[in-house]
Amino acid sequence: MSTATTVDPSPAGIVELDALSLSQAIAARRISCREVMQAYLAQMARLNPRVNALVSLQPEEALLRQADERDAQLARGEHLGWMHGFPQAPKDLAATAGIPTTMGSLTLRNNVPRVDALVVERARRAGAILVGKSNTPEFGLGSNTFNRVFGITRNAFDPSRSAGGSSGGAAVALALRMLPVADGSDMMGSLRNPAAWNNVVGFRPSLGRVPMLPARDVFFQQLSTEGPMARSVAEAAMLLSVQAGFDARCPQSIAEDPRRFAGSLQRDFRGARIGWLGDLGGHLATEPGLLPLCEQALRHFEAIGCTVEPALPDFPLERLWRSWLSLRQFIISGLCGEIVANDKLRTLVKPELVWEVEQGWRLPATELWKATVARTEWTLALQALFTRFDFLVLPAAQVFPFDAEQDWPKSIAGRSMDTYHRWMEVVIGPTLAGLPVAAVPAGFSAEGLPTGLQIVGPAQQDFATLQMAHAYEQASQYTRRRSPLLG
Repeated sequence: MSTATTVDPSPAGIVELDALSLSQAIAARRISCREVMQAYLAQMARLNPRVNALVSLQPEEALLRQADERDAQLARGEHLGWMHGFPQAPKDLAATAGIPTTMGSLTLRNNVPRVDALVVERARRAGAILVGKSNTPEFGLGSNTFNRVFGITRNAFDPSRSAGGSSGGAAVALALRMLPVADGSDMMGSLRNPAAWNNVVGFRPSLGRVPMLPARDVFFQQLSTEGPMARSVAEAAMLLSVQAGFDARCPQSIAEDPRRFAGSLQRDFRGARIGWLGDLGGHLATEPGLLPLCEQALRHFEAIGCTVEPALPDFPLERLWRSWLSLRQFIISGLCGEIVANDKLRTLVKPELVWEVEQGWRLPATELWKATVARTEWTLALQALFTRFDFLVLPAAQVFPFDAEQDWPKSIAGRSMDTYHRWMEVVIGPTLAGLPVAAVPAGFSAEGLPTGLQIVGPAQQDFATLQMAHAYEQASQYTRRRSPLLG
């Protein structure tokens, strides 16, 4: 954690502080919450019109009034927590009391929840002030952040390119210093793909680490999870310490004390074994130049004393994909089936959502059973790999950021993509096994476009996975590269 004692109180100086130093400076009253809010609002006014990362922004007067209340609390000796005075914009999939939660859909454009999602409730309790929401694809579907309510969110390093998704707004806001940290959620790489494409960090925690509430179902919806995004691994770990923790309303949530994630991430990794999954033995189509760039980044694991060897799970990967399709369609048809069944509402949603729901409607129970059996056997295959390796690593995306006006890549390296999300198949393995995954930067293409790696840890080894990601980050220094939009 930073030990800086002096702070540049100018708006530019404040937004350049890392979140750890910002929290310390606020707690020590070296800068006021009002100054912090003013600085971030100025940064939003300067850059958000270029990228459209933050939406449903709240009135400035109300935000400054809340910041003044946070300052008054500090003056009375009341410090709410690590996020005291932090401007935050929860992902527009997460319910926010009193602030619109549209999920990027015209069907919900007037939806204003009465209660917060648990991850938002915990952030507010730790002192955060909600300035608005971060943009997302409609219902979070697809790794390209655009919708008919707010439009396209653009990449922080090249606004002509996609920001990724579905936590695209959060990733761009982080990269451009419009937020100190950000929440996101991840089913099919939504914390990992946008982090990779905007040179920030995303962490998909173990299943149950961050309970998702309120929820219509807490037993069978086991693919998506909320988690932290930040400009460094240490900041992501601190945010996880706020987000994580058992909640009895979600009985499968993990009871481990979340304060552990606020501890030091320093660890000696000499002798650690890394299994490089690459393109899964040629199964995955990858854009030319992407795999070599990721393989170059592997040297940073070797620099901290790790050994890196090729690895491949003993499992038929097309069976894994079929399992993914069935489980995802089952969940989405349950969550969104009522919308698609309504002729009037159906015309308002994206065709990919209609396709997912209709596929789910046609899904036989026997296929769902086969899918969950395959998921179990896949998890055992990864466990077998973890007897040989301490961590597994693979790319965080199969392509570099593409044209923001393009819905999704129809082909990669001459191979046709048979669904709207096949181009993100690289992320489904850790999701299906419920494993912790850190998405970390892996460098830039010749065109200056970012990409990233997934560091996958064994079951419920979230802290160890963050430690490995931190050690890699310190060796690689990729997170220090700034967007040219920052000037």
